[in-house]
Formats: sequence, structure tokens, C-alpha cells
Amino acid sequence: METLKSLVPIRLREMIAQSAPDDLPSTSSSLLDFFLSFPQFHEVTVFTVLREREREREREREREREREICVFCCACLSLVTLQVLKELNDPETGLCRKNREDALVLKQKGNHCFSNGDYHEALRFYTKALRNTPMSDGEIDKCFVATLYTNRASSLHKLGLLEESIRDCSRALSLLPNHAKAWFRRGKVNVTLKKYEGAINDLNVALKMESSLVGKNQIKDELHFAIKQSKRIGESSTSSCRTNGLELEPDVEPSQAELSCVSTPYKGRGMTSKSDILPGCMIHSEEPIAAIILKHCREAHCHFCFMELPADTIPCSSCTIPLYCSDHCLEKASGKQPERKQINVQDAIEINLSMNAKKEDFAGVSEHGHECGGVHWPAILPVDVVLAGRILVKCLERQKYLGGSFDIITELGLCHNYSSLPSESKVELHIYSVVLAYCLQKSYASLVPFTGPSVSQLIVLVCQIRVNSMAIVCMKSFDASDELRNMGKLTFKKDALTSSVEQVRVGQAIYLRGSLFNHSCEPNIHAYFVSRTLFLRSIEQIPAGSSVELSYGPQIGEWDLAQRQLSLENKYSFMCQCSGCSELNLSDLVLHGFRCAKADCYGAVLNSPVVRHRKLVGNCLQTIVKISRWELALPLFVSLQEGKKKRKAISKVARQLLEETDGLFHIDPGYCLRCGSFHDLESAGVSLKKITAGLERLWDLNGSKDLISNGLRHLELLRSTMHPYSKDIAEAEDKLAEAFCSVGEPHSAMDHCKASIQILEKLYPQNHIAIANELIKLASIQISLIHPMAAKCTVDRVDKILTLHYGSHYSKLFPYVQGFRKEVYQTLQEPIP
Repeated sequence: METLKSLVPIRLREMIAQSAPDDLPSTSSSLLDFFLSFPQFHEVTVFTVLREREREREREREREREREICVFCCACLSLVTLQVLKELNDPETGLCRKNREDALVLKQKGNHCFSNGDYHEALRFYTKALRNTPMSDGEIDKCFVATLYTNRASSLHKLGLLEESIRDCSRALSLLPNHAKAWFRRGKVNVTLKKYEGAINDLNVALKMESSLVGKNQIKDELHFAIKQSKRIGESSTSSCRTNGLELEPDVEPSQAELSCVSTPYKGRGMTSKSDILPGCMIHSEEPIAAIILKHCREAHCHFCFMELPADTIPCSSCTIPLYCSDHCLEKASGKQPERKQINVQDAIEINLSMNAKKEDFAGVSEHGHECGGVHWPAILPVDVVLAGRILVKCLERQKYLGGSFDIITELGLCHNYSSLPSESKVELHIYSVVLAYCLQKSYASLVPFTGPSVSQLIVLVCQIRVNSMAIVCMKSFDASDELRNMGKLTFKKDALTSSVEQVRVGQAIYLRGSLFNHSCEPNIHAYFVSRTLFLRSIEQIPAGSSVELSYGPQIGEWDLAQRQLSLENKYSFMCQCSGCSELNLSDLVLHGFRCAKADCYGAVLNSPVVRHRKLVGNCLQTIVKISRWELALPLFVSLQEGKKKRKAISKVARQLLEETDGLFHIDPGYCLRCGSFHDLESAGVSLKKITAGLERLWDLNGSKDLISNGLRHLELLRSTMHPYSKDIAEAEDKLAEAFCSVGEPHSAMDHCKASIQILEKLYPQNHIAIANELIKLASIQISLIHPMAAKCTVDRVDKILTLHYGSHYSKLFPYVQGFRKEVYQTLQEPIP
């Protein structure tokens, strides 16, 4: 995109940089006219654009004449632009096209690795070969593809991935029912699984289809063994295997809350509760209008459901970009109706776009189809731009079905922040939108006019996506031992002890009704995902008439006030005025605060001035604390238990802020907020940089006792510099717990893990998910040390927190925690509640 950006004249760039939303049709038309001066833009659009562009080009012709570009420069620019666009949108030169010759070479490499016993590499080459093999109708070589699936099934079998091997055999047989090797391989895998009836059936079919004498003898030997084993144990099970991906479908759980959408003076529209909502209630669930995987997850996660990819990944039939975890997800992504479960087309589209059509009418809408065929613009353009194309295509398909026309921006009804964007972002957004409109011409030329107003709509749509989209989060797989996966005895291993509930951002999506929920740094609902379905669940009591708010990312305890405000302003263009950002709280004082010079004082020392004064807020005179440029009220409702608890916690670290005095009260940087002692912040800052750099180097190295000794020394220096409740200390304690696990010292690991938890309990609410993450580590250590009673208390607390946040989906998202509970209760010989 830098190449195209460099071509835009300075005057035009300045005009775009200064533009407002009302100027977009004009600025888009001017930029489009500039690009249309290059002939390659007409390769796709000449027959569809001329009529729509005729009048508009006439109005802009004068500006076109003002450009003083020599003929030689025009020719050079034309060649550069042609190369850029052709690389993006030409299937013949696209980087994502299928190539059978490449697939054949990869297959041969896989065969060589398999012959040498390197089954991991063989698996990798066979998978790459499948990804490069043309599979679309009219191009597919069924015999070649079936052979690839069978070869990969053999590698999977050798690696002990039995269910994956059976699925690949079944895929080969769906393409080539008379493929004897696939029948034979599936029979062998069923023998390994001790599913002898299915094995006997598969091997009998293989025997009938095998033509060579050597092959027949090999099958007979396996068949005789299967019959013998079947008679010995009387096994009668079938060779059924779970269809990977179907078990990931989210459970249906009805909403237990009545909500209404209201308009507020500071936050615009938002959701409020009509009645009291109890903690742990399902608030809302929704499928996205459209979703897209993030670039860094393309090789590790399914491009439809966003779950981690199994070893038997399935490629797109027409290009090399998407990978899917199952045939089920491939069918959904391609718009086909799965046989076992009907596609649930988004209720949000139907409601918000006033659609009267049935859900089944949109079962054929492909999410990836317009991006397919080998072109690689979907892999190059930013994900929010590609997502805008997906949303537009969904709406265009709706328009084709229902007829008529509509304004997508008005119908979606989402807010945007174009006016607040930096100048460079506006220019880039214009260029991306022009390129996207150009790339969509091949599939939707008659419905996406290549005009200024059309491009301006794409600009607004991308802005809407950036402000309203949600990051789809997936729980990282638990790298525990096979014993834990099978809910058996947990052994003391590094992976088991250092794993946690780590959330990974894997996708981006638009949820129309989900976008109505406002942000709070102290949210009362929790957002999570099962596959690509959004779920919202209450995590505290919500009285009737109260705002129902989630976190857009930053929360109290994770970031301090300045970091939260900066993040929200940069991404969403608003200054947060939630209770967490308008009231003084303990976390913002100690999160990155320094400790008092007095060893026995818990007072916090800040590197910015603190001013306390009285201010008229509405009709009330309130005490306001100003830290840097932020004004915060003291915690209100002092008669309530929660308010008293907050004031007591603040008093321990900043007693001077709560003392009632007349007039202005000022505390300079470096002075303790509790006792007034001075701390040299300049030397403390230098020490902190050295300590932080030293700890980072240690964490990057493998654990050893010498490194742990250095880590302990750095931790003591950190404790002497930072406030005892500092998150930096909590993170160092956590890292040391992992390091002690790696060298087999669980008692020391447990001590540091507990120290980390004690700090987190000061920074977060008692049932916060961050505390559960650390408690899971503590539970695994306690189990390995055979401390069942302590482990029971820890696991029960984890169970309480995760049930509050995830409800009925808890056991599906965190199966290993259930393994912990089972292990603990079996050790204590108690029934699991």
C-alpha cells in the first residue's frame, strides 16, 4: 500500500487529511479519478463504470487538468500501479493459487520422509500437498487427492493420531469409494482402536478391491488378527468416530435477562436492565454478521470456528489461504448446508437489516467465496478491510434475493470515528477502500459501482468495524500430560504446572446487538466465545435500571488509569467516564507505584503531583483528587460496606488523601501519600529499568538454579523499589514460580505462586478471572505435592469463579480444571459436587 500511497499527489493527500465525513463522497471521487487515469483500473470496470462515472468525471475534469505530471512520469506510475494491482487481484500471478506440480513435488517429499520413518515431516509435506492441490469442480484429480489423504492417514496412524487417521481415510473414500488402500488403512486403525467389527467390515471391502497378490495377503493377515481378537473379547462396537468440529457447536442457553436500549448523555446508546439480574445469568448470545481470522493465527486456527487446528486440517478447494478443522466448518465457510446440522444464519442481520426472508434463504452465502480463486488480496489487506468486504458481500447477497436497494451504513446503524482519525489514517483508509472496491469488481461489478459515493461507503464501513468489532478470543490449549487429558493421575511436569487460562486473540467479528453494550473498566458482565458465538454473562448483581456494561479491553487491575484512557482514546476515540475512571481506587495508586522510604510503611509514592480540592459537582460539594491530569472523586456511599471497604484499602496506602482539610492540599511527586516521607524517584527509576531489563533476560533463558538465584536477587531489588502491591512484583513472583517448577522445586514454586495471588487479590475483585488463572497454577502444584485438602479449597474456588464467568460452557472450555477436581476428590474419596 505504500507504493500506491506514494503516487497520490500532495494536494490530494492534504485534502483527504482535512476531510470530514460529509466530504467523503468528494474526496473519494477525487482519489478514484486519480487512479482511474491509469488504464489498468479499467480492465475490470470499463463496462460497469462508464455510465455511473460520466457526470462525476465531468465535474472533476478541471481538477484533473491541474495535475502537472509529465508523460514519462505518467507511464512510470502506470507501470507501478499495474504491478501492484495485478499482484493483488490476478489469479494467474496470485501467491495463493493452487498448483498441481508443486503438490506432486510435496507428495514425493512426504513419501521420502515416510520411508525414512520421519512421520512428523511426512505429515507436514502431505498436508502442504493437499493445500496446493486443485480440488474445485472440474479441476480435481480424485485419485491423486484420495492418495494424499490416505498417505496422510498412514502418517497420522504411525504418530498415534487415530481419530484423525480415520477421518482422512473416510475423506479419501468419499472421493474414491474403490480406493483399496484407504479401506485397508481405516481397517488397521480400527484394529488399533479395538473396534474390531468396523475393522472386519473395512478389511473385507479392502480385500475385494485389492488386485495385487501381495496386497491381498497383507489384508488377510490383518483380517485374521481382527477376527481372532473380536472372538476373544466379544467386541461388537462399530467403527464410528466423532466428526471433528461438531462438538464445538455452542450449547443453547436462553437469555435470563430483560434489557432495553437507551440513550445516555455521555456514552450514547447503551443497554440497561429492566429487572434485577443475578450474578452468573446469561445476558445475551449472538452469531456474527461476518468474522475473519487474524493473520498471526492463520496457520494454527480454523478459519471458520477459530478453534485450534487438528493434525488432519482441510484446505480450501480453490486457494491456499484458509484451513479448516473439519468438513463441517469447510461446508459452513463455503455456504453449503451441512447434512447433520442446519446453518444458523445470523439473527442480527435479519433484525437490523429488516429482513423478512427465512434463515434458510441465506444458507448459500459463502463467507470466503469472493476472496477465493488464487488472488491474494485477502491475505495482504488489513483484516478489518477484508472484513468490510465480507459484510458488504453478505448485504449484497441479501439485496440480490430481496431486490431493491438500501444504504448499508444506515441499515447497520453503527457509530464511527472518522472525524477523530489522524491525517495519515484517513489517507490510508481512502486507498484501502479504493483497492477493496476494485478487488470486488470481479465478483460483484454490477452491485458495487466503482464510484466515489460507493468508495465513501466502504470508508465509513471500515471505520464502523474498527470501532464496533470484537476480538474473538479462544482459550489456549492446556499442555498438560496425557494422564491429565484422560482425567487420570497428574504427574509433576513443567507444562502441567505452568499452564494457565491464557486467552488468545484469534479473530475479529461484528455483532450488531453486541455492539450496543457500552464499556466500563469495572464491567458487570463478562464476554466470551464458544467458537465464533458471542456470549455475555453477568458477573455481579445488576439492579433494575442499571447500565449493563462489558470491557472493551482495559480493566482496573490490569492497566492504570492513564494507560486505560490512552488505549480507549486511540482505538475508540472516547474518554472513559466509568466509575473506575471517575473514582479513586486502590489499583491506580499502587499498580506501578513506588514504595515508601520507610520499611514499615505501606504508603504509595507516585511520580506525578497529587492535588486534593473541593469541587461543586451538580448540586453537591465533593472532594476531588487530581492525579496528573485526571480528576477522581473519593469513593462514595461510605455508609455501604463496599464503600467502607474501598476507603479502608485506600487509607492503608494514601491516608493523606482521605483526611478532611479546608482549601487546597498538594503533594509533590516522590512524597509518600500515607506518611509524607520523601523517596528519590530519579534513582528509583534508574534502578527499576536495570531490574526490569535483568528480569527480562532471565525469563528468556531456560530455567537453572543459577538463573533462579539471580531472579531471586532481582526480585528483592524490585520489592525494595516498587510498592508491595505492584503488579510488576506479582508478575515476577509468577515467573519465579514457573522457574522453580522447571527445576523440580515445587515447594518454592508454591510459595511464589501464593505471593503472586496475594497481590492480585489487592488489585482485582475477589472473583476476577485473573485470580482464577493463578489459582489453577497453585492447584496443579498442590496436587503434585499431594496436598489434597489444600488443593480442594483452591480447585473449589477456581470452580466458583469459572462457573460465574462461563456458566454451562465452563466444562467445555476448561476440561482440564474438571480433571483437577476429579483427581482431588478421588484422592479424598469424596463425591464431586
